[in-house]
Amino acid sequence: MGRVLLLNATYEPLQLVSDRRAVVLVLGGRAEPVAMPEDPQVWRSASVSVEIPAIVRLCEMVRLPSRMRTPPLTRRALLLRDSYRCAYCLEHADTVDHVVPRSRGGHHDWLNVVAACKHHNLLKGDRLLEEIGWRMHFEPRIPEGPWWRWRHVPDPDPLWAPYLPKAS
Repeated sequence: MGRVLLLNATYEPLQLVSDRRAVVLVLGGRAEPVAMPEDPQVWRSASVSVEIPAIVRLCEMVRLPSRMRTPPLTRRALLLRDSYRCAYCLEHADTVDHVVPRSRGGHHDWLNVVAACKHHNLLKGDRLLEEIGWRMHFEPRIPEGPWWRWRHVPDPDPLWAPYLPKAS
């Protein structure tokens, strides 16, 4: 199943949709094709042949909900934010650590959680950084809203480049 970039009426990227969903939006008059690949795939029915576009744009503006400004905190999102690097040694990270442990009143939010390697996560345990004399190589931060999710799109179509943020 292919991926098609869905743009808002203002040409800002909303999400990736399946090629089937893109065709349904275009045939229903809710979207229009913006860019076609060089050799587009064609879907055929008894009465219609449709080329699959690379990018479609909605005909009417869709407002993004405010909750999309801060992405949900998940293990995968956190590891991506920290580039799979341990906050304590910069080696490959595969676990999540609370800077202020939850047992000490720390919260499970973007500013208190960092990626960590198993070794340092076990050594730290439920202690504070000041108690063991450690420091972090970078400060945890909140990802910057809806644009953040486009940083990690695997193998983006070159036709999408003008519409995705420069960090992609």
